[in-house]
Amino acid sequence: MIRLSRLSLQKNGLLQRCTIARIFLPFALGYFLSYVFRVVNAVIAPDLVGDLGLDPSQLGLLTSTYFIAFASFQLPLGILLDRYGPKKVEAGLLIFAAAGAFVFSVSHTLALVIAGRALIGFGVSACLMAAFKSYVIFFPARLLPRINGFQMAAGGLGALAGTIPVEWALGLTDWRGVFQGLALLSVVTAGLVYVVVPEVETKEAPQSLAGQCRGIFQVFSSPYFWRIAPLTTLSQAGYLSLQGLWAGPWLKDVAGLGREGVAGLLSVSAFAMITGFILLGIVAERLARRGIRVQTTAVTGMGIFIMVQAAMALGLPIPPALLMAGFGFFGTSGILAYSALTLAFPPSLSGRATTGINLMVFVAAFGVQWAIGAIINLWQVSEKGAYDPAGYKAAFVSLLTCQTLCLVWFLVFRCSKQKRL
Repeated sequence: MIRLSRLSLQKNGLLQRCTIARIFLPFALGYFLSYVFRVVNAVIAPDLVGDLGLDPSQLGLLTSTYFIAFASFQLPLGILLDRYGPKKVEAGLLIFAAAGAFVFSVSHTLALVIAGRALIGFGVSACLMAAFKSYVIFFPARLLPRINGFQMAAGGLGALAGTIPVEWALGLTDWRGVFQGLALLSVVTAGLVYVVVPEVETKEAPQSLAGQCRGIFQVFSSPYFWRIAPLTTLSQAGYLSLQGLWAGPWLKDVAGLGREGVAGLLSVSAFAMITGFILLGIVAERLARRGIRVQTTAVTGMGIFIMVQAAMALGLPIPPALLMAGFGFFGTSGILAYSALTLAFPPSLSGRATTGINLMVFVAAFGVQWAIGAIINLWQVSEKGAYDPAGYKAAFVSLLTCQTLCLVWFLVFRCSKQKRL
């Protein structure tokens, strides 16, 4: 089996490009798949509600189960990534995602579809963090914002595939057939990651479990971590919660769009998301060369994202297409904080640093997505099955308030110096 180190990427020519492709493309496909799973319920929500008889709170609970299952494995995942390497961990977990998609597709009760959704969340829990870990191993630090941006863009393509293409697929099959196809794709992706991605060459002995646990404590005791973590957590949690479910119903019930219109504007948001991941990563890299830290670029983007959400919550007279484009583009800015955190810690802790913040993001995303449904459920559902716009406003304003408080925390918090990009 071929083993590569970072030094092998210093060669020029075709070999270098092929090696980069072997590292990037399988992980990009994995993250593409995880994003399809994450957002597909925004399109199939009416079918789930009709087939399973769900109310808004149950729909929010079902969809957000992905997040809590995802989050529950983040700290063990960090240890596994740092100990066994990214390819083995991701390939193994994707088999669970395949099993979860199959269970979801054949279930007829709320309990069973929740179980399937939980298996999916667990199974794709390594798709981003394994990629980030691999890139820290193989690529120079100065390229991480850009390569991480392209990785996130692959997720954007998954978000795009979860909109109009899923709507088209529903014309050929039902939501159960869609998930059976995703189960098959999960198995194929697991095989590609395991076979194609190179092995990591290391001369260091594996760290003991006690030492790895001390590494987790080191991450969570860092003042730098706690300065940016709350804002990153609530920004990303809000983005994931709305993009993965509630943006679709909001476009239907508040903006007054039909199913094709909803899928179209979700596609606009996905295109903007892809653009944001790529452009913001490049911009952050270039600004960092001029002395402007990635952290600063990330926080600026998250501040603009808060303003976009405020326009949605307050019903400002802005075209929905423009709102969704701004939502998709600036919602990606929180991921830049991952790059800043990665480079604030030694490479040996990079897996635990990113999974630490990911744990917080996905626990929060579970709570936010469920809470939005619970708040909307406080208002009467119309005879046509539409949710009250006042419920959306109350839910969105509540989220917006929390994000604003986290931004204020970042601005007033001061911490000791730590290595940062």
